[in-house]
Amino acid sequence: MNTALLLVDIQNDYFPGGRNELVNTDQVLAHAQEALLQFRERNLPIVHVQCILLDRDATFFLPDTDGIHIHEGISPQSDEKVIIKHTPGSFFQTQLQEHLESMNVTRLVVGGMMSHICIDSTVRAACRLGYEVIVLGDACTTRDLEWNDKVIPAHTVHDAFMGSLHGTFAQVIDTSSLNEVI
Repeated sequence: MNTALLLVDIQNDYFPGGRNELVNTDQVLAHAQEALLQFRERNLPIVHVQCILLDRDATFFLPDTDGIHIHEGISPQSDEKVIIKHTPGSFFQTQLQEHLESMNVTRLVVGGMMSHICIDSTVRAACRLGYEVIVLGDACTTRDLEWNDKVIPAHTVHDAFMGSLHGTFAQVIDTSSLNEVI
């Protein structure tokens, strides 16, 4: 079984000082780095997904800004593919599926940002396309949401989405268990 690491939207705008800061980004980055190191040591395929929003109402991931750059803590190496997307889903109108098929990838290990949008839509699409999906729950994060005049804390949003993905669309694990599955 060919397994690839898919790191979604770990970009500057989500970190302190960015246009759409998320919670616990330093911890998530550390877990993404741990996964990246394990894949690099095993010479397994790695794909970085980078979002650049073209919608004129977009407030972050704007073209020609520092915020669109993949965080330097996980900078892609020359042999690691970078897929550009313009919507939340990593497969929608991108070359991701074609690239994965060219390497006979059948299983994806996914980490990144934001749990409730880009990770959720990417994981569900991957499952629908027939991939076995493992989500590194501690290598994903999100932000507080507001609904019905209430603030839903980021950890609650994250846990709800990890819980909804686990068992149906993916296996959700912590990065400390990654060595057991790759």
